Amino acid sequence: MKAKARADGSSGMKRTATKASPDGSSAFLPRRVIGDIGSFPYRRSRFRRPAREMGGGPALRVFANSCPAACRVNCVFDDNHGGLRVPRLILALLCLLALSVQAAPPLRIGVSGPFTGGSSPMGISMREGIRIAAAEINAGGGVLGRPIELVERDDEARNERGAQVVQELIEKEHVVAGLGIVNTGVALASQRAYQHARIPVITSVATGSVITKQFVPPQYPDNFVFRISANDTLQAAMIVMEAIDRRGLKRVSIFHDATNYGQLGREDLERALAARGVHPVTVERFQIRESDMTTQLRRAREAGAEAILTYGIGPELAQIANGMARMNWRVPLIGSWTLAMSNFIDNAGPNAEGARMPQTFIAEPTTPGRRAFLDAWKKSSGSARIPVPPAAAQGYDSLLLLAAAIRQAGSTEGDRIREALEELREKVEGVIMTYHQPFSKDNHETITSVHDIFMGEVRDGKVVFAYDEDRRRASGK
Repeated sequence: MKAKARADGSSGMKRTATKASPDGSSAFLPRRVIGDIGSFPYRRSRFRRPAREMGGGPALRVFANSCPAACRVNCVFDDNHGGLRVPRLILALLCLLALSVQAAPPLRIGVSGPFTGGSSPMGISMREGIRIAAAEINAGGGVLGRPIELVERDDEARNERGAQVVQELIEKEHVVAGLGIVNTGVALASQRAYQHARIPVITSVATGSVITKQFVPPQYPDNFVFRISANDTLQAAMIVMEAIDRRGLKRVSIFHDATNYGQLGREDLERALAARGVHPVTVERFQIRESDMTTQLRRAREAGAEAILTYGIGPELAQIANGMARMNWRVPLIGSWTLAMSNFIDNAGPNAEGARMPQTFIAEPTTPGRRAFLDAWKKSSGSARIPVPPAAAQGYDSLLLLAAAIRQAGSTEGDRIREALEELREKVEGVIMTYHQPFSKDNHETITSVHDIFMGEVRDGKVVFAYDEDRRRASGK
């Protein structure tokens, strides 16, 4: 018989107050309904038996009360009748299932990078990109039924610190894989620990050409180092193409910092220039935190340099641009991807305008996937501006690839993950690109051609496509 509707709109069905649910709220259910799993109701048996006959003693009562709120089961008791109304087998199975899911240990992924200091815009952008990917993966149920837990460490862009934190991630935090690493010197120092532990690492940002060649056969039968960023051999080729092929400038000066990154980048530039029969008119070196480039700039100008080619990071690159402005000397500034760093653009101000650099990602919504990533960034960080867009996108994509490999491996064992990365079957929709079997046994680079990279330019304080053809290519047109 249907219950008559009351004036207040309720059904009029007699209700029984239950004990407080595990989350502290009180559940009020129709008397006939004794449990609710999702939207499916379990109803009382027509053959009512005392709870003691159902085994609803203290032990089961305690067990039922331990049922986590996350399992969405209202464990209903009736004190007037002395016990549990839900058949104990159903309740036990449901609660055990919920507890087993809740107790699934997380997949611990190490994330190291410079989160303080001059390189921090790259590290912070990378870390936020990885966090966005982790949140999306966990919202979809995690990997192998386990949530991803990021274990983050600041390597301070120091080689020895980088090696130390990776060792800690492996030995103390027991990570199953590593991501991150921004600076080339830090990568060379720290990824050795991953290699020796046979734990895969995807280098998300560092670009030194030697990074994925550190542990190659035959000396090392298995290489556990992978990379998602554009290596400096490709970047140097693009820089030289921009200066010589597109602009016809052959008298160039190289400015590089004294780090591994700067020195290896200089070597890549010199090789790319030599391939075209060009030698730099000067090669200028500077230190990290050097604040006055006047001496080096004067030598370059006196040698007749028509362009400055750079390998350094944001703060020092800004000193080059500002020094040129003070000298009233305006020649093209073309360099590696770090000319997109926020601390170059902000510190150089109007003097940054026109600087050009290779980019794997330019923060424009050229595809639905990139638009979604930009929206997710704004929601996560609270700002539409990404300090270093390529670092953020590469961080995001690196975790997507790692998750796909773990799914394929069906395991967190290092060799299984490495093999899965080398033979990845799943198509991964990333921000940089859509990845189809991005790695192989002999190739641990996702980006292998200059056609996977765009030329960016600083305009009005942000990096945009230097050429409309690159924007069309990024849009898939």
